[in-house]
Amino acid sequence: MKKTFFSNHRFLCLSILFMWMKTYAVYKLGFDLQNNSVLEECLLLINPLSFIVPLFGIGLLLTEKKQRIFLLAANVMLTGILIANTVFYGFYIDFITIPVLFQASNMGDMGSSVQELFHPLYIALFLDIAVLFYLGKRLKAGKGKAGARTVKAYAWASAGLIMCNLALSEAEQPKLFKHPFDREALVKGIGLFHFHLYDTISQTLNAGAKAFADEDSLAAVANYTQADYSRPSESKFGLAKGRNVIFVTLESTQRFVMDERVNGREITPFLNKLRKKSYDFTHFYQQTEQGKTSDSEFITANSLYPSSSGAVFFTKSGHRFNTMYHMLKDHQYYSAVLHANHKAFWNRDEMYGAFGIDRFFDADEFKVTQENSTGWGLKDKEFLEQSAEKLKKLPQPFYASLLTLTNHFPFEIEKQDQLIEEPETSSELLNRYVTTVRYEDEALKHFFKKLKKEGLYDNAMIVLMGDHYGISEAHNQGLAEFLGKEEISPFDTVQLQRVPFIIHIPGVTDREPETIASAAGQVDVRPTLLHLLGIETKGSIQFGNDLFSGERTPFAVLRNGSFITDDHIYTKNTCYSRKTGEPLSDMSACSDEKEKAEQELMLSDKILNGDLLRFYKQ
Repeated sequence: MKKTFFSNHRFLCLSILFMWMKTYAVYKLGFDLQNNSVLEECLLLINPLSFIVPLFGIGLLLTEKKQRIFLLAANVMLTGILIANTVFYGFYIDFITIPVLFQASNMGDMGSSVQELFHPLYIALFLDIAVLFYLGKRLKAGKGKAGARTVKAYAWASAGLIMCNLALSEAEQPKLFKHPFDREALVKGIGLFHFHLYDTISQTLNAGAKAFADEDSLAAVANYTQADYSRPSESKFGLAKGRNVIFVTLESTQRFVMDERVNGREITPFLNKLRKKSYDFTHFYQQTEQGKTSDSEFITANSLYPSSSGAVFFTKSGHRFNTMYHMLKDHQYYSAVLHANHKAFWNRDEMYGAFGIDRFFDADEFKVTQENSTGWGLKDKEFLEQSAEKLKKLPQPFYASLLTLTNHFPFEIEKQDQLIEEPETSSELLNRYVTTVRYEDEALKHFFKKLKKEGLYDNAMIVLMGDHYGISEAHNQGLAEFLGKEEISPFDTVQLQRVPFIIHIPGVTDREPETIASAAGQVDVRPTLLHLLGIETKGSIQFGNDLFSGERTPFAVLRNGSFITDDHIYTKNTCYSRKTGEPLSDMSACSDEKEKAEQELMLSDKILNGDLLRFYKQ
């Protein structure tokens, strides 16, 4: 009786089966991949095989003993990839890309974050390897290789699997590879392992883009940005001319906590009062990607979108930029950044020089003790108080950017600093987050008092901006409980990307405050602030527009391709009414803005990959 393929290659078949089951289990339990159709679910089931079968099939070219070693090694490698992505996804709701690997130097400062995300059950993913190792010891290995006919048939079956996967992916998501910024769609379509292969090829091609770039490449971008330019408001232009700028980046602070209460007590009492005496932008969205805080710094300084993968601070550190700081320098402004972390974290020591920043006060220039620090470093109250002392000594006028720390994942705070009770939701992380946001708010109140005491308040323009989200989609159940919703829809997820953006000009905004509800994003910060200072930005390569301009079209695009207008929100291939939150049956309502969003992301990527600003002459 002729033996079956399974009988002849039992170890190979079991290796494929175990790896397949394990990958699908991680898809379902480790990632929040929302499937909207039966076809998407079929793809999730099939796509691991389209990678595992060809890869493990290499073992057929080896003797059975060497084959087993190869299969065990491949299983360990792929399991490591699964675990690494699951940990990364737990916070970022994203997948690891090649550039992220070059950010490994940050891991030394991220100990508490990684510990929070790592689960002991990840060890269970190695159980099948133990079983295979046991079987490998028990089953006698043959000395021969698979026959040529077997190898050929296996190769054709592997190719068929790959082609079937690609065809189904294209059917589900047409032009899938035209949207490389949507990594979730890629993983759902071609699978996690093929995504990493695709990412490797993409990054290799991007690395070569600089060599082929020229001035004509920049001209195409300049034509777009100049056509999209919005003239500043006559009443707002130069409103803060000559003032010092104090820009405070609020770590992980989202808009949803403002005006919310826990047991009748406000989470952000100071911010709630301040916004009523300021220009308050209620639909202002964070646009960061894998660089998080460093991305927010990059966006606000350049009015460009961040890199689709990895942090610009690492991947493009040798490139030329025309930042807001360069423009300020032309108008006799001194620039400084104050951040109580180490210079090398996020490669800031190198990037700040490229940005044209005059001075960087890092952790070494602050008095940091065990008593006044926690988790990520100096507590916000102490940081802001010490920063005010340093601001006094800066040459004027100055633009000072301050980055807070305490409200950072995993949101741990000492008992004496906890000024509000934790809410009671199913997410312990969200519960802790509320307490650290409350502490940050109190620190800001003391900071404003300090500025007044030191004589820095009256001649300042004080800007507060959240840098990125704090609570990811992994905690949607807790968020739904906190916000009194049945569930968090994709529409809600986009709305949760709103962060505070408040401009406070003493003697101006406290007399005539404004609440602006138009859609806006971090790319709009640069032209808005520069125009308030009386510095014209016409002719600059920038994707943002002055938020006070009557010519501006309300629009904000997120790095994953989702976008917001005053009428619509587009995300996950669905167009929603911004007013009702309900999906629209007619997708054409979002088609023009979708084209604009894709074009801007594409053009911004061209600038970054080609280092096009080295050709910029103004």
